[in-house]
Parts: sequence; C-alpha cells; structure tokens
Amino acid sequence: MGDAVDLITAHWHRERPDVDVSPMHIVGRITRLSRVLEQDLKRFFAGHGLEFWEFDVLATLRRSGGADGLTAGALNRAAMVTSGAITNRIDRLAAKGLVERMPCPEDRRSVRVRLTAEGRKLVDDLLPLHVANEQRLLDALDTQDRDQLAALLRRLAESLGDTALD
Repeated sequence: MGDAVDLITAHWHRERPDVDVSPMHIVGRITRLSRVLEQDLKRFFAGHGLEFWEFDVLATLRRSGGADGLTAGALNRAAMVTSGAITNRIDRLAAKGLVERMPCPEDRRSVRVRLTAEGRKLVDDLLPLHVANEQRLLDALDTQDRDQLAALLRRLAESLGDTALD
C-alpha cells in the first residue's frame, strides 16, 4: 500500500528514470498533507460557524495580543497576508462583534485590534475542541512518531528561515 506521492514518483520513475525525484517524497507529502489538513480544518471551523482564517486571527489575538491587542501591522505579519486582506478580515470580524479597533496610544496614526469579550469567549471555548480535532488528525502516529516528526519539521523550518512570526 502507498499514498498518492508513491504513485506520482512511480510515474516519474517510469517516464524519467534519469531524474532523481526523491525530494518529492518529502516536499510532495508536505504539500499534499497541507491541503488535506486545511480542508479538514475548514470543515471543522465551518461546523462552528467560522471560517478557518477567522479562528486564526482570533487565536493570534488571544495568544499574543494581551488585553491591549495587536497593531494591525503586527496582526498582518502574524497572519502572513497582505495589508488589504488583514483590513478586510478585521472589518468582517468587527462586524460580527468579535474584535474591535482601538486608537494606539503610542502612535495616533496606528490602530490596535483586540478581542471583544464575545471573541475571547469564542476562542476559549473552541480551542480545546480544535486541539482535540488536531489530535484526531494525528491518531495514526504514536507519541514518539509525533515528537520525531515535529523535530524534523522544526529543523527544516529553521533551515528555511521560518523562525519568527513576522
């Protein structure tokens, strides 16, 4: 038995035996698994009336914003989207009553975004369910496998420069 990447690489071995496609065993799996996981997470959050990106923004504010929230720029860097996209996301979450904009006391040209009480409660209620869902997604791996995979992925992320949130 194999996965889709095994099929893809077998096809390449047949068509181009002169090319070492072994990197596809890793990059292909990471790419495909990213899509599979994203689809499952989208379904999970849709079942709770949220878009995946909405929870991501709310969770970012909850874990790193404190009571004062984050500047829109800091939130933008953490979310890894364009400034226009983060503005749109903040607008949509504010319309739902989950975040609010506050003037930034240090820089009047800037604005801070913080969770409302409703937004904070939503993240706090949903976080244990989200972690349990992620646990379910990893059920095929035992604790030792998970630790090893996490360490290998960390090393790869560090080697590619993914060491900060911004």
